[in-house]
Amino acid sequence: MKRLTISCAEVIHEISNYLEHDVPGELRARMETHLVDCAHCHAVLDGVRNTISLVADGHVFDLPSGFATRLYSKLKTADDD
Repeated sequence: MKRLTISCAEVIHEISNYLEHDVPGELRARMETHLVDCAHCHAVLDGVRNTISLVADGHVFDLPSGFATRLYSKLKTADDD
C-alpha cells in the first residue's frame, strides 16, 4: 500500500480547514496519517484546538492595572531597535 505523504508546512497551512472539516477526503487522510507520526504537527493541532475552545467559551479576563501602558512601552522600545 502506498504511504500518503504531506509536509509539515502543508499540514499547518490547512489545520484550520481540517478542524472545520473543510478539506477534501484525500487531503484529510494524508493529514491524519501525518498527524499520527508527527509530534510537532500534532502539538500545533492541539494548540489551535485549545485556542478555539478558549475563545469560544466567552470568558473575559481583567488585565492588571497598567498592563496596557507597559505593553505599549515595550512595543515602542522593540520598534525603536
